Amino acid sequence: MNPAGHEVVYWGLFPEYCNKGSYMKGMARLTLLLGTVCCMSTALQAAVTHSVNEENGLRGWRFLQGDIEIELIQRLPDQTRAMFMNHKFSREVIEQLALSCMFQTIVRNTGASASAQGIEIDQTQWRVRYADGEKGLLLKEPLLASWSDADADPAAKLVVRWGMFPTQQTYLQSDYNWGLTAFGIPPGTTFDLDVSWTEGDVQRRGHIPGIVCAPDVDKLK
Repeated sequence: MNPAGHEVVYWGLFPEYCNKGSYMKGMARLTLLLGTVCCMSTALQAAVTHSVNEENGLRGWRFLQGDIEIELIQRLPDQTRAMFMNHKFSREVIEQLALSCMFQTIVRNTGASASAQGIEIDQTQWRVRYADGEKGLLLKEPLLASWSDADADPAAKLVVRWGMFPTQQTYLQSDYNWGLTAFGIPPGTTFDLDVSWTEGDVQRRGHIPGIVCAPDVDKLK
């Protein structure tokens, strides 16, 4: 719950996950392929699991450490194209977004430690590591600032503002949120993600290895 007493649920642009029941049903279809990968960060054990959706072949990665849970689920470039073609974006902007390695991202404060501490995330601090080097995420604020009204009209810009994952956000116990995250690298690229967050007064860090951007294909299966 947020300070106003309202549950933080970010519906964004995902009607297929417009309620908790359908979301959990969708997650239940994921088949775990790999075992848990463990690593140490700030004296806490982290678990990273990899899964594949049996129906569509999209892959997912789940990171759990302390009170934070992060899920990343692939989106095909064509899914992104179809979504933004319904709004007044230029063709160039639609391709920029479609080819930017979009993932559906879900972040939760699980409250697993029973400490009732809030979690703060700041995606400006997250780092992508891949064969060509290291970079930050492709965040919505610089994207929006780079587009003219010819690139995206005000209503279209609002779609990105609300549809992409919040760059900074605080999660109280049991809060969760989801939206699009763009990693700014080509389709099919394999990368590692360094994440960071503040849990109470403690700065924590984690590592999610071997994430793969969805390829630019019509479908996976």
